[in-house]
Amino acid sequence: MLLEEFDPARNAAIDPEMVAKPIKDFPEVTVSCFSKFLFDKVLAVFEAKKIGELHFAFGRNPVYEVRCKGKRFALFQSYVGEPTCVAQYEDLIAMGSKRLILLGNCGVLDRSIEDCGVIIPTAALRDEGTSFHYAPAADVIEVNRKYRGLFKEVLKDCGYPWVEGITWTTDAPYRETREKIARRKAQGAICVEMECAGMQALCDFRGTEFFQFLYAGDNLDHSSWEPRSLAGDVRLDDKTKIMFLAFELGLKIMEREQ
Repeated sequence: MLLEEFDPARNAAIDPEMVAKPIKDFPEVTVSCFSKFLFDKVLAVFEAKKIGELHFAFGRNPVYEVRCKGKRFALFQSYVGEPTCVAQYEDLIAMGSKRLILLGNCGVLDRSIEDCGVIIPTAALRDEGTSFHYAPAADVIEVNRKYRGLFKEVLKDCGYPWVEGITWTTDAPYRETREKIARRKAQGAICVEMECAGMQALCDFRGTEFFQFLYAGDNLDHSSWEPRSLAGDVRLDDKTKIMFLAFELGLKIMEREQ
C-alpha cells in the first residue's frame, strides 16, 4: 500500500515557508472553527484586526488578531476536509502559530450523546489519507494528550457536561456505510468527523501543540439518518457559547505558560 511508505524527511520539494511569510509577534494561541455561520458570529463579537491571509484556489482566507479578557488570540476559519485543513495550518505554522485549538461539528455513533453535546476525542481512527504523510502507518493515533485535563477544568468551571472517547476520521462522508459504522463502533468510536487524525499527525510532525474538541451534530446511530443540528445556522447561539470554551482554554494555557 502506498500509504505505508511514510517518509520522515523534514523537507519536501515544496515547504510551507516557501509560500507563507512569518508574521511578527504572532499570538500564542490560535483558535479556529469550520462553520462559516459560527465563525462570522464569533468574529463580530471582537474588534478584530487582520494580520495575514491564507491563499488557496477558492480565494483568500483572512487571519485575525482578537483580544479576549485582555489576551491576544489568532482567529481564522478552517475549511472542512482534512487535506485542505492540514495545508491551511501548515501555512499558519510557517506564519508563526505555536498552538491551535480547533472546534468542529461531528456525527455521533452513540445516540445517547445529546445534540450539541461536547465531545473530547482521546484517539482517532485513521480512515483517511493525509495523516499517513505525517506519521507512520497505523490504524489509530492518540490525540489531545497535553490539554485534555485542562479543558475538563474549563468545562467544569463553565458548567458543561462532556463525553470523551475515540473519533473516526474519514475522507468520505458519503461512504459511511452501515457496515463501516458497525465496524468503527466495534473499534470504540463514538463519533465521526473529517480532520482530527491528520491535524494531530501534522502538529506532532511539526512539533506544535494541538487540541480539538467537537460538538455533536447528526445522529448515525439510528435506523435512518437524523440531521439534528448539523446545519450551520441551527442552534447557533448554543454553538457560539461552545466556541467560547476554546478561548477559555486558551486563557488557561497562557496563564499556565507564564
